Amino acid sequence: MACEQELENILAWWRTHTLDSEGFVAELDNNGQRNVHAEKGIILNTRILWFFSELAIQRPALECGDLADRAFDYLTDHFFDEEYGGLFWSLDAAGQMCGDKKQTYAQAFGIYALSAYYRLTKKPEALAFAMDLFRLIEQHCLDRASGGYVEAKSRQWEPLVDVRLSAKDDNAPKTMNNHLHVLEAYTGLYLANPTRETEQALRNNILWMCERIADADTGHLKLFLDMQWNDHSSCYSYGHDIEASWLICEALEVLGDEVLLNRFSPLVVNLAKTCLAEGIGEHGQVLDKFDKTSGERHPESEWWVQAEAMVGFVNAWQLTGDEKFLRATEAVWVYIQQYQLDKNLGEWFWYSTLDQARGHQHYKMGFWKAPYHNGRAMLEVANRLSAACQKSE
Repeated sequence: MACEQELENILAWWRTHTLDSEGFVAELDNNGQRNVHAEKGIILNTRILWFFSELAIQRPALECGDLADRAFDYLTDHFFDEEYGGLFWSLDAAGQMCGDKKQTYAQAFGIYALSAYYRLTKKPEALAFAMDLFRLIEQHCLDRASGGYVEAKSRQWEPLVDVRLSAKDDNAPKTMNNHLHVLEAYTGLYLANPTRETEQALRNNILWMCERIADADTGHLKLFLDMQWNDHSSCYSYGHDIEASWLICEALEVLGDEVLLNRFSPLVVNLAKTCLAEGIGEHGQVLDKFDKTSGERHPESEWWVQAEAMVGFVNAWQLTGDEKFLRATEAVWVYIQQYQLDKNLGEWFWYSTLDQARGHQHYKMGFWKAPYHNGRAMLEVANRLSAACQKSE
């Protein structure tokens, strides 16, 4: 299967090119050249830990548990704030803290990664660390008046004026992106540690995503919200719409509440339908976003959008049996092979080669780019299609 082979290719590239003396390098450009001044980010390092842990669980024959151990050791030795708890945002090139804010999104990725590592190793310290992060989010970031989570706190868990995840984001106290990845993290935590406490938190997050953030009328997600959940978004994100469609479905299935599953499955399918109806480019790829002010669709193709589109469309096909979703998956995979893969040096480009010809350039590995989106997509699609083939035999 092509996805299975690409999964092995991704593993080989990261094992060969990204290790430094202790952990993983911070940044490599499209030619494999290292930026020795780049900061080491928590998002990159938690996503690395998640991928190698999950891959070692599901594909033990690939023997990548050592990479998960390496990522766990570096995370706990360098990113953990021993004074105030939680995970630092970034380290300098020497591994010393340089970004100390407590982004809720970052703590969530810590939970996601540590939960997978615990499922792999059964090390009690990994689960204890994940639960510490979980309780810090619930203590300091939960909005007890209206529900949901604020975007960020200071190192000491005090309010911040600027809570943005990145420079391109609006300075909104609540965001879709934060809640989507807390949902993802709590799904992983419940798999690792199914207690009454983690069950209730997962249930709350499903309700917030489905009732407050997903818009059943438009088939899109609300991206930036105020404390009362009022929408202030200027665009739709096709990539997040299709990613959320399958992550919400996964959360519902892991929770195992048939009432909620039946209630929200139509919403999950609607997100995928809307993406397919509105977000497909001329080459079969999923476009970046739609600007509600100008009415324009942004044509850029980023690696993560195509990866999540494959899983989201396969998931919609599994739910509905509608072949149009399977054809959409195939079209995205053809696009990835033609324009997103680096056929010479390996891994996936951030921007497709079509976008690079228009002047868009970015690193191949860095603060925001790990083997998480594309590695997970290859793993998910291979598993789902294999299961479908076995079912039909």
